Amino acid sequence: MNLLKLSLAELNARERVQALLDEGTFHELLDPFQRVKSPHLEPQGIIPQNDDGVVIAQGEIDGKRTLVISIEGAFQGGGIGEVSGSKIAGALELAIKDNQEGRTIYPVILFDTGGVRLQEANYGLMSIAEIGSAIVELRDSVPVIGVIPGKVGCFGGMSITAGLCSKLIMTREGRLGLNGPEVIEQEAGLEEFDSTDRPLIWGTIGGEQRVATGFADMMADDDVEIIKDGIVSFMQRAEGKPRSAQVEKYLSLIKGVDPTAEWSPASARDFINQQGSGSPSFEPAPSSSEEEKPSRGRTWFQALTDNQPSLSEDVPSVLCADAKLGNETARFLSIVPDVHHRFPRVLHGEVGLLEGWSIARYVRESMEADQGGTPRPIVAIIDVPSQAYGHKEELFAIHQACAAAVNAYASARLNGHPVIALIVGNAISGAFLSHGFQANRILALDDVGVNVHAMSKQSAARVTRRTIEELEEATKKVPAMAYDIHSFNSLGALSSLISGIDADSPSQEEVEAVRKKLEETVEDIREGGPDLKNRLISENAVNGGRKASIKVRKKLAEQWK
Repeated sequence: MNLLKLSLAELNARERVQALLDEGTFHELLDPFQRVKSPHLEPQGIIPQNDDGVVIAQGEIDGKRTLVISIEGAFQGGGIGEVSGSKIAGALELAIKDNQEGRTIYPVILFDTGGVRLQEANYGLMSIAEIGSAIVELRDSVPVIGVIPGKVGCFGGMSITAGLCSKLIMTREGRLGLNGPEVIEQEAGLEEFDSTDRPLIWGTIGGEQRVATGFADMMADDDVEIIKDGIVSFMQRAEGKPRSAQVEKYLSLIKGVDPTAEWSPASARDFINQQGSGSPSFEPAPSSSEEEKPSRGRTWFQALTDNQPSLSEDVPSVLCADAKLGNETARFLSIVPDVHHRFPRVLHGEVGLLEGWSIARYVRESMEADQGGTPRPIVAIIDVPSQAYGHKEELFAIHQACAAAVNAYASARLNGHPVIALIVGNAISGAFLSHGFQANRILALDDVGVNVHAMSKQSAARVTRRTIEELEEATKKVPAMAYDIHSFNSLGALSSLISGIDADSPSQEEVEAVRKKLEETVEDIREGGPDLKNRLISENAVNGGRKASIKVRKKLAEQWK
């Protein structure tokens, strides 16, 4: 079979890698004969795959040493679990080390994924956070090139990963969006997004639209040689600033979007390409009789900043203030409900277009202000129910807004800012990936209202074709599927679970106890490194919570050339 004459989309994950790499250079790491498969699927009655749906290979493209990562969309929808996610993150981490030591290797990621594998939920979230961190760090050495050839597309948390790539190639059949059409329909209704309307879907998130609006860099015919030529050209091309770092450009653009208007793919394309010229100004929404509901994010922001006014008056759903933390000043950030929000899908504390780009702005602002001095601590207060589910959000690339926030937090951490996530309420899905999961350390209140997960129960049931009762039964076998904070803590990502605190109405004494824990955590971070390795060496991680993640990284390092 001559693979070069076949479309990339029609090949399986391994064939795609073989087709792209120069003949005779293919070297696979953790191939199926190693039998490194997910330990979490068989207990749920699901047959695992020996490579867990991800192919990792070293070789050459146009004579250049290359790492190619290919996700198999035919296995579990290309979903990212503990093993598959650790293969991707672990390989990128090895590439970082090589490039920093002068052994240049170019990373190429072939996306064919629905995002987090819901049967492993929080393992997927942790892995995607680690993949994002690695891409941000790796980009300092070489361009990270992504390819979305078609079939499944690129959705969920992995769309945020794609938004972090230096360059992105898509075919016309490829799709790129944070929320899949079925999930938007489940969360927001048929009128918001009809998941059976193919022209609507491809007109909103298809390859042609993404390239035309600048959220991807090249639309290629589905031909191996054409895509390979595109990869080579991006390897050679001098790098500009990646999209996820162009905060002011895109924040200004989104502020000009009128959410009450009827936007078509064509009108959105024209608007974006004109950079918002002639667009409506971003004005406060008309007053409403609806009252703001209590928000733990707001409560703890006010408590920890001593009720300082927010610096972000133009985006009331994002709170930002600098306040004392011990003997220094820290930047505190929180996303809160805003019933007057211009975007109707962002009323209850969700992360939307404005939230992602605004968080990125205020994190980067602290980085710029602290250049040449001591990087201040950054505290992300987490109470986010989800990302926004909406047609306009996808049309204007909410995945890219989330990628901007991820980029900013990861960059701050890598540049020496102690970044702490404090979970006081919900930490769900792409919202948590965007706001908090890039922290050096994650703290959480020990409270029944504190939950971590990849998706709402209703949507998770629909996507996995199970009842909610069946999902809850599965959590007894796989703690990563559970929502409660104790199950999340057992996975090893939390550095501290803070007990004895009233999460809704804390006393001053309780606030001071949390503040003291934050101060201690800043000291701990400064004694350690800026990466996320603490999540793999914590007691809970080593004792089983990340056993497979640790094993995968060890085996990858042994086979790395």
